[in-house]
Amino acid sequence: IAYAQAQLGKPYVWGAEGPGAFDCSGLVMRAYQAAGIAIPRVTYQQWRYGVRIPPGQEQPGDLVFFRMEPDGPGHVGIVLGGGLMIHAPRTGDVVKVAPYGRADLVGFIRPPGSPAPGNAASDR
Repeated sequence: IAYAQAQLGKPYVWGAEGPGAFDCSGLVMRAYQAAGIAIPRVTYQQWRYGVRIPPGQEQPGDLVFFRMEPDGPGHVGIVLGGGLMIHAPRTGDVVKVAPYGRADLVGFIRPPGSPAPGNAASDR
């Protein structure tokens, strides 16, 4: 989460993985990489990587997905807690904090090795 927060205000650029700009899944990949955890690069692969978390049980560090498309969700953010996420929204916007209680919410994932509370890897 700290890595993602340090990127606040940086521009969204489709396909960007930092350090000067990000797309949604590039931000997520780099944030997890900064925590020593390798996860897939693109949103629909990130959706399939980890344990599904029931709504209401999400924790800071979990991934939140939106806008189901044929290959899987089209957008991802990182749960901060309190109904908020950090994400890189779209072209013309910047990395920012926003609520994730949206009509197009698909679900939550906790990637293997995630620092989210209750994950065996983070309890060591």
